[in-house]
Amino acid sequence: MQTVVGLMSGTSMDGIDAALVRTDGETRAEPLAFVTIPYEDGFRGALRSCLGGKGPVEEVERALTDAHADAVRCLLSEAGVAADAVDLIGFHGHTIFHAPDQRRTWQIGDGARLARATGIAVVNDFRTADVEAGGQGAPLVPLFHRALADTLPRPLAVLNIGGVANVTWIGTGEEDVIACDTGPGNALVDDWILNRNGARYDAGGALAATGRVDEAVLAALLSHPYFDQPAPKSLDRDAFDPSPVHGLSLEDGAATLTAFTAASVARIVPHLTQAPVRWLVCGGGRHNATLMGMLADRLGVPVDPVEAVGWNGDALEAEAFAYLAVRSRKGLPLSLPTTTGAPRPMTGGQFHPVA
Repeated sequence: MQTVVGLMSGTSMDGIDAALVRTDGETRAEPLAFVTIPYEDGFRGALRSCLGGKGPVEEVERALTDAHADAVRCLLSEAGVAADAVDLIGFHGHTIFHAPDQRRTWQIGDGARLARATGIAVVNDFRTADVEAGGQGAPLVPLFHRALADTLPRPLAVLNIGGVANVTWIGTGEEDVIACDTGPGNALVDDWILNRNGARYDAGGALAATGRVDEAVLAALLSHPYFDQPAPKSLDRDAFDPSPVHGLSLEDGAATLTAFTAASVARIVPHLTQAPVRWLVCGGGRHNATLMGMLADRLGVPVDPVEAVGWNGDALEAEAFAYLAVRSRKGLPLSLPTTTGAPRPMTGGQFHPVA
């Protein structure tokens, strides 16, 4: 068992999730502490300017890395743990470009700089090896979900709703795992709210709850060919054109984009071996009561936040990258052909010792 920090910002513009975990990278993962450090508004804008691989990437990458170093220090202070008691950091970085069909993915974050700043060895760049081998490079959390869900009834779906939404389907067999991005998560709704009234997101789904879903606009959004593709598959944050909603009111646009997220999740069910008997939801989207209600209506089975089974839905992805960092150091797979479409089980990650 190793003591590991996992760091996740992913595609979210909210901030950094940092988790401290004791794990063997195989069957055990014991959460110890967790913090979320919001990005400052000015940095959030700079980070947004880099999406698509544009803007002052090197400057933003340095600032992003330093913010993650601060998050590590904050986490360890909260936990009362010294840096020299930590074996490893799993550092996801922030995805600014993801195009697996071009065999390219880009998560900014300087692993060597983070190791120097914290005095702790770092594993980062988790996705590149998978993408270069022909896989989607995402999602990478399914093997962690499978380890956590070992005793739960199956088939089970674990749905993470961040900027993009992704699902892990866990069947009854030991190796029975399917995963993919389902479609938009919070990103389209967040951008709609930001551009229309300056707020960062639709808190609790309150605006969507007062709006009306425009079924014609929803149908146009769902006509995207992505939804007919079988799993595994993955998306860039900006894969969908939101222009069909541009003529709607603030509330109707929020309702329609929220319905788009829920409907796109439901569209994955025919691509699974069996329909899940339950959906467990993590990520920021589980706090959106309107979205959770829409998911339950469309899926027709229990849809619960992961806290219902004792997991921390805010910490889960950060915990996963602590777990994956240990797997990387052991040379164990981070992904399977059924989770990313890679030609074989793939390990990955770049190791940065303390200089």
